[in-house]
Amino acid sequence: MYKTIKIEDVVRVPPDRFGEPLKDVVTDILKQGYEFKGGTVGAYEGLVDRDVGVVLAITDVESIEEGRLIPNDGASFHKTVFNAIVFKPELHEILDCEVVDVVEFGAFVRFGPLDGLVHVSQIADDYISYDEKRGALLGKTTNRVLEVGNKVRARVVAVSTNPESQREGKINLTMRQPNLGRFEWIAEEKEKKSKGGKPAKEETDAKEAKKKGDKPVKEEKDAKEAEKKEGEK
Repeated sequence: MYKTIKIEDVVRVPPDRFGEPLKDVVTDILKQGYEFKGGTVGAYEGLVDRDVGVVLAITDVESIEEGRLIPNDGASFHKTVFNAIVFKPELHEILDCEVVDVVEFGAFVRFGPLDGLVHVSQIADDYISYDEKRGALLGKTTNRVLEVGNKVRARVVAVSTNPESQREGKINLTMRQPNLGRFEWIAEEKEKKSKGGKPAKEETDAKEAKKKGDKPVKEEKDAKEAEKKEGEK
């Protein structure tokens, strides 16, 4: 979910930027930061925060207080209030994503600036195997394929971001629900429904029953209903 939030923080303005318009300097520091003691400080854009998510952009600096000096530091420090656009996936939110990596235990998908994981058990109602040579996940019964570059729709089932590493965070998603999965799969399901065909899961169950020599699920149900009506006569 994208939203705009208000943030209050103290911005350090280095002495080499004195004399420039203060608002321009503070805005620039909040957007991209600057090098200080071997690292980048001040930058908010791209920051990952456990509470607010990912800061995408600084939109407006509302107020900047008069600067204060600290002994043994030539910079000035300004309490600043500014607005930022942030993105944080919410639990149960449905997201359109792109598959960016496929591994044995699932697929990593990207939505906005973040990556999440669709575990192999959450890809489809089918047995999913990993084809290492192809770099793809394959459905045993449906023959469906999931690989890098595919566009998918998934629902968020767990959220826990890690500021140090996105992949060590826990943004887990599922595609095992109606109208979720690879876009092509969703289109196939809609077409089947419009033509009165069986949904994928029912069709899979029927195939499995046929392999075992049993009656297909719907046929067996119809037979039981017919027997019941016959007994009532």
